[in-house]
Amino acid sequence: MHKVNFVFTKKFKVALTYNVKPEEDPAFKSHSQHAYSIDKDEYAEWDTYETIHAIRDALSIYNDVTLVEADNNCFESFRQLKPDIVFNISEGKNGISREAQIPAILDMLEIPYTGSDPLTLSTCLDKGRTKEILTFHKIPTPKFQVVKTIEQLKNFELNFPVIYKPLQEGSSKGIFDSSVVDDFFELKEKIGIHIERYNQPVIVEEFLSGREFTVALLGNGEETKVLPIVEMRFDEFPEELNPIYSYEAKWIYDTPEKPLNIYNCPADLDKALEEKIKSTVLNTYNILNCKDWSRIDVRLDSNGVPNIIEVNPLPGVLPNPDNNSCYPKAARTAGLDYSTTLNMVLLSAMRRYGMQ
Repeated sequence: MHKVNFVFTKKFKVALTYNVKPEEDPAFKSHSQHAYSIDKDEYAEWDTYETIHAIRDALSIYNDVTLVEADNNCFESFRQLKPDIVFNISEGKNGISREAQIPAILDMLEIPYTGSDPLTLSTCLDKGRTKEILTFHKIPTPKFQVVKTIEQLKNFELNFPVIYKPLQEGSSKGIFDSSVVDDFFELKEKIGIHIERYNQPVIVEEFLSGREFTVALLGNGEETKVLPIVEMRFDEFPEELNPIYSYEAKWIYDTPEKPLNIYNCPADLDKALEEKIKSTVLNTYNILNCKDWSRIDVRLDSNGVPNIIEVNPLPGVLPNPDNNSCYPKAARTAGLDYSTTLNMVLLSAMRRYGMQ
């Protein structure tokens, strides 16, 4: 592990904007038994104070950092604070635009920020739109169908097994072990429940049985770096689980107290496959106009071809190595410690805005 010698032209005023899990609030705990479980995944995308404070401390090594919660008061907070740049990890609240809300506010206020713009964030949160764009550009992705109502299943033509997910969620929210389905009647029954529960369409994809990888990217343009590839080792799962990184696997079975040994980084790949994965994710990153950083999930089809299954332009960065957070894991394998990684993201955004 090593640190890069950063050259900031001055000490910048940085705002760190975030959403914190409600269960971190003592008042919330006193009125709720909220915990990670199958029926309580509403705040899966939001961060803990452990993560928020770790990011603040990392950025504070070189710059002055102020926390700004992404709540109803944030617009006025930004106006008063007048930061030089915002480090954005906010997932937002309510609707398909939620990840784009803070960047849109910052665009209006002409305040620079890290990460992708509102269009890219909204597009990538909608799995159907993402796959339509990738398909147009001939980037391999599993065949799919967006289902808004049960009646649309009359024209169902995908091959089983399939996997279904909420169309507009992240952090494995709404993706359960039971989401892999082998027959039409089971699919029809489950989708109706899912549409009602999440109040949004469901995307159904042909399930690819090959190896799965996640790839962290850092930078912009020709300077974009592909960090060491992470492979999911589903053979380490309990026998009763399907080979997917489901909500149960991510938040219930895989914990800091009893971590699953499910990641291999760097992945054991021959040179040809490694280059194909890197080429596919780089093309995806650029086609979707991702900025500064992202994490992209890849799965091999029956012919060994890398398929894009999800794009995460706001990657999770849990500081504790026992949490199995993939972006920091890939960075550590590349020799970058936690603070160096986050400051490289900040520096990448500053260069993009001409601040460095």
